[in-house]
Amino acid sequence: MYVETAYLTYLAISAAATVFVARTLAQHGEVFLIASYSGDTAMARAVNRLLVMGFYLINAGYFLFQMRTGGAVPELRDALELLSQKLGMVFLVLGVMHLFNLYLFSRIRGRASERMEPPPLPHDSYLQGGPVR
Repeated sequence: MYVETAYLTYLAISAAATVFVARTLAQHGEVFLIASYSGDTAMARAVNRLLVMGFYLINAGYFLFQMRTGGAVPELRDALELLSQKLGMVFLVLGVMHLFNLYLFSRIRGRASERMEPPPLPHDSYLQGGPVR
């Protein structure tokens, strides 16, 4: 009975944490995406939804994959240890996914700001007809 309770608790906490992180990323990441897509709100929101969907699929797949136990769970202590180990891995995966999304947003933002910069000015020697000697 302990293992079933541990897994139900694991699923509930994992799902709640995944939804919380995904919503936070979607809400705050949209600002970066709108700026990255030069104010194209529709495109930014579409990309944001796709990123969130990928986030859900990867995390749900991972925590469902983790729903297995190598041995018996005869005592409450064993169930709590199993639960903490499984949840610890879920939170580590959520953290890595969060950092990956931040990296992705910063790369998208960097490329957008590069496109918006004016072209570099020619060097003074070029303007004077050749290299300075």
